Amino acid sequence: MVIAFVGSVFSPYYARALRRGAADPEQHCAVNVALYGKGGHHWAMTERTGAVLQRDADRFSLGPSSLRWDGQSLHIAVNERTMPFMGRIAGEIVLTPEAVLGQSFALDAAGRHLWRPIAPSARVSVAMQAPGQRWQGRGYLDTNAGSRPLAEDFTSWDWARGDTSAGSVIHYDVLRRDGTRLDLSLIARGDRLEPIEAPEPVALRRANWLIGRNARCDAGARPQVALTLEDTPFYTRSIVKSRIGGEAVTLMHESLDLDRLRRRWVEFLLPFRMPRRS
Repeated sequence: MVIAFVGSVFSPYYARALRRGAADPEQHCAVNVALYGKGGHHWAMTERTGAVLQRDADRFSLGPSSLRWDGQSLHIAVNERTMPFMGRIAGEIVLTPEAVLGQSFALDAAGRHLWRPIAPSARVSVAMQAPGQRWQGRGYLDTNAGSRPLAEDFTSWDWARGDTSAGSVIHYDVLRRDGTRLDLSLIARGDRLEPIEAPEPVALRRANWLIGRNARCDAGARPQVALTLEDTPFYTRSIVKSRIGGEAVTLMHESLDLDRLRRRWVEFLLPFRMPRRS
């Protein structure tokens, strides 16, 4: 399962509002839920307005779904409609970090975009009533924050995270709009986040929408896409088998093409996966 609170990052409605002038991002929020399992693939991402948004230091609620921090665990209550077939995703996810990290990383030279790996490693418990699924395992929690639309400052990025015997490894490779790069390779050991040396990225096979995607792997080995979970005109999410530090590693991997996201035909398609309720 993947769950995310999404502000105005990918919203076609927010993009149109920006073209008309100033736009309030709190009027363009969504809770994105993607559930993968034996029962099939379920996706929900409904944009809602600030009229149904409430938040404070420990709680965020948007319409029928909410996130609550109790000091030790993040409790996520989900009650959403899937797209495009209007099914239902409902249940609770509890994420308990092994450690909460405070370090943030500027993705651009001006510091307008920050990424914080809050919990590089966590225990996750999933109990879904609709569809009826239960799961326990390893998870991850991070946040991206920015003061400008991503496409203004970035062209693309690849991100990957996996568990090794030495700790949780994260690769975040960013191509900026000005042509410069930021390549972060980190390992989390308990409450410490340390840089590590990483080999050059290797091109993965392209998915159906031909988005370029790259993953890091030890020299002499080659990463392989085990499963493509999301294949869209501007974004892919995949499970990748790689080798890092001499160890076989399963990575959750994503690639984002922001040049594609800016195209009007992509903006036209987005409401089919991201409806809006005012």
